[in-house]
Amino acid sequence: MKKNLLFVALATLMAGAITAQSYRVPVSGAHETMLPGKYQPTWASLQQHKVPEWFRDAKFGIWAHWGPQCVEGSGDWMARSMYMEGSREYKWHVAHYGHPSEVGFKDILPLFKAEMWEPEKLVEKYKRCGAQYFFVLGNHHDNYDLWDSKYQPWNSKNIGPKRDILEEWAQAAKKAGLPLGISFHADHAWTWYEPAQRYDLEGEKAGVWYDGNLTKEDGKGLWWEGLDPQMLYQQHHPMSKGSWDNGAIHSQWGWENGACMPSKEFVANFYDRTLDAINRYSPDLIYFDVTVLPFYPISDCGLRIAAHMFNKNPNTVVFGKILDDEQRKAVTWDVERGAPNEIIQEPWQTCNCIGGWHYDTGIYERGAYKSAATVVKQLVDIVSKNGNLLLSVPLRADGTYDEKEAAILDDLEAWMTVNGESIFGTRPWVKFGEGPVAEKAIALNAQGFNDGQYSNMDARDIRFNQTKKYLYVTAMGWPKEGQLLIKSLAKGNKNLKKRIKSVTLLGYGELEASQTAEGLVVKLPTPVNKIVPVLRINK
Repeated sequence: MKKNLLFVALATLMAGAITAQSYRVPVSGAHETMLPGKYQPTWASLQQHKVPEWFRDAKFGIWAHWGPQCVEGSGDWMARSMYMEGSREYKWHVAHYGHPSEVGFKDILPLFKAEMWEPEKLVEKYKRCGAQYFFVLGNHHDNYDLWDSKYQPWNSKNIGPKRDILEEWAQAAKKAGLPLGISFHADHAWTWYEPAQRYDLEGEKAGVWYDGNLTKEDGKGLWWEGLDPQMLYQQHHPMSKGSWDNGAIHSQWGWENGACMPSKEFVANFYDRTLDAINRYSPDLIYFDVTVLPFYPISDCGLRIAAHMFNKNPNTVVFGKILDDEQRKAVTWDVERGAPNEIIQEPWQTCNCIGGWHYDTGIYERGAYKSAATVVKQLVDIVSKNGNLLLSVPLRADGTYDEKEAAILDDLEAWMTVNGESIFGTRPWVKFGEGPVAEKAIALNAQGFNDGQYSNMDARDIRFNQTKKYLYVTAMGWPKEGQLLIKSLAKGNKNLKKRIKSVTLLGYGELEASQTAEGLVVKLPTPVNKIVPVLRINK
């Protein structure tokens, strides 16, 4: 037995060493060591992993995408945009906090207090809304770790809340019986923070460098004395090609088109931090906001993290974006703010948000949140195509959601309480749907970004999914005439092998229905919920 274990360990290390030779920035694993086992850091080896059935059954998760970028309430990516002269976030920061040469993002961190945060109550609410798993932010592109991090002193235990945020979230999820997910985004801090190397081009501060160039020595006598700003900003490197163009980063996200190559130290630090969190909190899911996996294809970092995760627990899930067909067999495809318009063979996930990814007071003031109806329609559409929905509900810096979000969650809870059986534990039918949107050619934009194409679904748009016993039919609205025609269930339809025994409206009871050559005709009562009707067909 000992010889076999030794052989597995040696074989894993050798495979890793051979793989590393082809990468520009390989990971040494000097601090945190990848667990040996069945899975090795190669695509061929990772393809042995199968998505666990619990994830396929879960269908819906809620995400607390929450951290210090919520302090100013100016929305997502504010820690980058506050260094972009003339931007909305820059103007807000200068007006309320100071110039980025004097008050940088490092100085916002102590203002992240989480003083009203009650993780157990939040997770309990999310569970009542139907969440079958719960996601938290481990770090964002701002490079601040939301736990008592061994490898990043700029963390929530040292600065800001003075609490191990991940530990408390993990305990709350465990108490609620929900699988825990952690998202890691800090691998792009290297290029994402490049505007912090800039200076104003106009005005009284023209030519004065922002604080992204500061060193540890500059902190003497200041609140951050002893801390190295470069552990946060990571900007002692040349700017990427076209870096003063604020949009250039999007074409360089996969480390192409002139992105400045990260150092071995930076890649190793991200690797160590991620394994540290995995080993401490044993997440059931991890998410990367990247093309494919972290630092791929210039490093084996992401492949090693995935292998470590699967060797630690094979019933876990690792997400990546913009995956090809072969990569989707190894890790789970995540689509951001959108969906494919077809059934996908391998289980997949959409990540979306009712507002901005980080809390945005402008969205609140404009009343621009997604409604519960929009969320439900997107969930039903995604589930019909073999997907899951991970929904972010932005929290304010104090750890609370606002009253408009509360109303959305209440509406979602009310619908899920009655209709959740049509979502959880289901599988796609022979076709995902019918209607105008189902019949459209809807392309993905990069990692997704096509959810606007699904925003106008109505009662003509119908989605299907099933269990062994029932077929569930959801219309994306209540028909005004009180009658629903389901063309895919016409008399003699080859897709429906058995006779329809009964049709039940969830939350109401059995309905009058008849099969005709045109379709199944169902008479509906006055709407019994504020969102969409769900029919349970006993087949």
